[in-house]
Amino acid sequence: MRLYTFEINDEPRAGAELPRQGRLLDLHAADPALPSRLLELIRAGKPAWKHVADLLNVTSAPAYAFEEVKLLAPIARPGKILCSGINYRSHQEENPNATFPEEPFFFAKMPSAVIGPGAPIRHPKRTRELDYEIEFAVVIGRRMTGAPAGAVMDCVFGYTILHDVSARDVQFKDNQITLAKNFDSFCPLGPCIVTADELPHPENVRLRTYLNGELMQDGSTSDWVFSLPELLSFLSHTMTLEPGDVISTGTPAGVGVFRKPQRFLRPGDVVRLEAEGVGVLENPVIAA
Repeated sequence: MRLYTFEINDEPRAGAELPRQGRLLDLHAADPALPSRLLELIRAGKPAWKHVADLLNVTSAPAYAFEEVKLLAPIARPGKILCSGINYRSHQEENPNATFPEEPFFFAKMPSAVIGPGAPIRHPKRTRELDYEIEFAVVIGRRMTGAPAGAVMDCVFGYTILHDVSARDVQFKDNQITLAKNFDSFCPLGPCIVTADELPHPENVRLRTYLNGELMQDGSTSDWVFSLPELLSFLSHTMTLEPGDVISTGTPAGVGVFRKPQRFLRPGDVVRLEAEGVGVLENPVIAA
């Protein structure tokens, strides 16, 4: 399934794309027993997910064309957003100061930084080095604590795109990673969540970033240093992962700070991220 959060009549709603129709079904309108928010649907568990899948094949409820609605971030306020750093070999190789980590490295992005497709990335006055990073992200579907690597994939609900926007000059000054990653609007998310059954090989997904139409990043999750099961198992031995948490898996080479010459985002730019099998996440950049 391809699941969205969309706005109609100023109201956020959980929706699912009708197969072969390219239209968006309002799940709560189709069955009022279903939650009206996607996070609530994820937390409702497998019986609710199966009901949605069955509903898509039999419903006669009205559906919307995508151009009739405004897409929002699939999950407006995830409980946790944890991002893997230096998890692509190509990204490590382009970074003159990086070494391969002995174990996965993570930092947090805050729910307040999340925006949806088409929403503007705000360029703060505090930075002159605003950078882009495409990240393939996992949405947790079942509670995980101390899970072995062989068991974690059963806890994955689906996948989405996370844009890890970064203020590099803030990041590299006194190692302020948390501040640099968490200005308002620094976490575009979307356009949808593709359920795990629809993307059986997350370890081989092509990722691309375009800046004003120019290709900047072109990589694949096959370049991961730590596999997805390793990342999720490692995290679950540190903290409990809960339904709706978002875990991203790093970025491939081509980020602006390591290009020669460097290439940073400016007001008026448009950034387009593409993940094979997931879709397109595009956002303009405006002055804050």
